[in-house]
Amino acid sequence: MIYEMRTYNLKTGNLQEYWKRFGEKLPGRQEFSRLAGHWYTEVGPLNQMVAIWPYRDLQQRADIRKRAEAGPDPKWPPDSAELIVDMVSQIYLPAPFMEPLEARPLGPLYEMRLYTYPAETVALVLDAWGKGIAERQQLSPLVGCWYGECGGLDNFVHMWAFASFEERLRVREKAQALEFWPPEIPVKPVRQENKIMFPAPFSPMQ
Repeated sequence: MIYEMRTYNLKTGNLQEYWKRFGEKLPGRQEFSRLAGHWYTEVGPLNQMVAIWPYRDLQQRADIRKRAEAGPDPKWPPDSAELIVDMVSQIYLPAPFMEPLEARPLGPLYEMRLYTYPAETVALVLDAWGKGIAERQQLSPLVGCWYGECGGLDNFVHMWAFASFEERLRVREKAQALEFWPPEIPVKPVRQENKIMFPAPFSPMQ
């Protein structure tokens, strides 16, 4: 299984129109494969959308995109190019302890944290997280955890769900008071970023 994370930076003031065009096209696109989730940023880089698409492998992704975009009246993509400043697509693998993304209400507040580790240390990070994640999830659900096999920026990504900003603060205080969290890792990330997001109206994850 692989996950494609597509990050769109929108021109200011175009959120509602982007949602309209994306939402209108989405049913046709999902005839080929499902959207796992779609969010917009509330804190962090503004006017940004994050869409996550799961695939069996890179070949399936290429085949599906070719079929969805074929013909004189293609199912995909939405006609939204003039609304977008730029887009970045990244391919991630799921952490061994991650559960598949399913359509369900977990939020509505989602936090995505993007870390950059030296590429050769990601295996150590995954091992340490695997030992403590079950107990950590007693405080709040892990939406997903992914890593980039080829290194580079943002090669370790984790996403959490909360009922509100207040719950997020309470959970983080409790987690930091625990002996097992954050996990003991013999290396620190060289870069960290986070995004507070809410789901788009059509997102399977709410």
